[in-house]
This record gives sequence, C-alpha cells and structure tokens, in this order.
Amino acid sequence: MEFPEELKYTEEHEWVLLEDDVVTVGITDFAQDSLGDVVFVELPEVGSVLELGKPLGVVESVKAVSDVYAPVSGEVVEVNEELPDTPEIINTSPYEDAWMVKIKVANPSEIDDLLDAEAYRAFTEEEV
Repeated sequence: MEFPEELKYTEEHEWVLLEDDVVTVGITDFAQDSLGDVVFVELPEVGSVLELGKPLGVVESVKAVSDVYAPVSGEVVEVNEELPDTPEIINTSPYEDAWMVKIKVANPSEIDDLLDAEAYRAFTEEEV
C-alpha cells in the first residue's frame, strides 16, 4: 500500500496534491484496493463549483458504487479526460495517471484540515 509523503489525504480516501492555489485530487491506493476492479468513473464538468465534503463524482467497481468527495471548496479547472474511457487506470496508477480533477481552492485554510501521510496510514490501519 502506497502513502506518498508529498500528498495530503481525507478520511474518505481522497488524495490531494497542492500546487500554488490549485489542488489535484484522486482516490488513494487504499481506496482502489478496497473497491476492486474499477469499471466506471463519473467526473464533474470544468467550471463546476464544489463544496467541501460534498460529492464531486462517482467511482463504480465490480464490488460497489462510491461517491468521491471534494476535499476542498472551489472551482473545477481541469478534469482527467482519459479516466471515463479507461477507468481501470485507477487500479494500476492511483497517484499518477488516475488523478480525477484539479480544483482552484476557494478557502486555503481547508487544506490545513487534511491528513498527512503518517496520519492517513494510521487511519487506514484502524479501518482494516
């Protein structure tokens, strides 16, 4: 199980990479492993305004359908156009190729509430 140190995490199993005032978001290695083979992904449109903690999209696997939640509030400035056509890359490359959206952060203080890699690792160990 991977927990890249440069990322932040949510308790809903999203990862977040902050670059200036834009965050890149995807689901974690733990999440994809729990879901099993991903077969469908639904993403928001560019320009959508997201609210912290509200669903931003859906990931469907052979086991379950799961909402993906916004780790911060803000506007979607880019979506991974390849993901709907090749959802299985979530299983093979959750942190590199399978990013979902990029969000221009509306409230930078929300980032302070995200977990670091060590805290997220501990959180997942409690969930197992």
